[in-house]
Amino acid sequence: MTITVAKMAGFCFGVKRAVNMAFDMASSKNGVYTLGPIIHNPQVVAKLKERGIEDVEEPTEDMKAIIIRTHGIPIETYEKIQAMGIEIIDATCPFVKKAQQYAKLLREEGYQVIVLGDKHHPEVKSIMSYAGADVSVVKDGETPEGLKPRVGVVVQTTQPVDALKRLLSNIVDKIKEIKVYNTICNSTALRLKETNEMSGDVDIMIIAGGKNSANTTQLANHCVSLGVCTYHIETALELQQHWFDGVAHVGITAGASTPDWIIQEIIERINHIGGKTGNGSSK
Repeated sequence: MTITVAKMAGFCFGVKRAVNMAFDMASSKNGVYTLGPIIHNPQVVAKLKERGIEDVEEPTEDMKAIIIRTHGIPIETYEKIQAMGIEIIDATCPFVKKAQQYAKLLREEGYQVIVLGDKHHPEVKSIMSYAGADVSVVKDGETPEGLKPRVGVVVQTTQPVDALKRLLSNIVDKIKEIKVYNTICNSTALRLKETNEMSGDVDIMIIAGGKNSANTTQLANHCVSLGVCTYHIETALELQQHWFDGVAHVGITAGASTPDWIIQEIIERINHIGGKTGNGSSK
């Protein structure tokens, strides 16, 4: 049994930056919290808690510093923390920052802002706060209602490019003017492209990452749509030996918030079951 690990598997730039900032703060001072989980990976969040940095839902006066998670926070919450005199360590992903800034720019230019993404996701909530009162959030495949003549579009950074194409196709004949900022992170597109290439060569795909991670879940769903046997797991402990019965080639990829040590533990567990890491592996 051969194991091939995707070269793009694991932390993206924005997540690595945020996690490093959080662990640096854990080493330097006490009374530091993250507003919500720093990333959507329970194992990383647990390690930070062991180091004294817990995630909270609301700021309180006794906090010395708050780390803003990769997904960002609504502008109203940011201003509230500033007014409380709490030090802010802003670990918002730079790609999310761009989406926030473009939403603000579109609003100021008089466009009705459409955000393509999941309205319940913290990143989208942060972008919405910059977009004005008439902002509309749509999921892939939906057509927004109540469109004004001038529309501006920004995108949740982990959405697939095809979702943006579908949205534009759905609204272009319903408006007079449209301005689009493609704020999709290229890491997402590259991961999906690599997964496409891998899926034709493997018997099963193991997708590693938080069950609450949008981009990891997207990878798993994409593999299922390609017809390959797929398992989405968070840790090596979830691997079942019978999954590998009769399997000659295993593919492994991981979401942008999955640390290397989790990927390595999965590789070691599969090797113990009976695999060998192939030449395509980057780990």
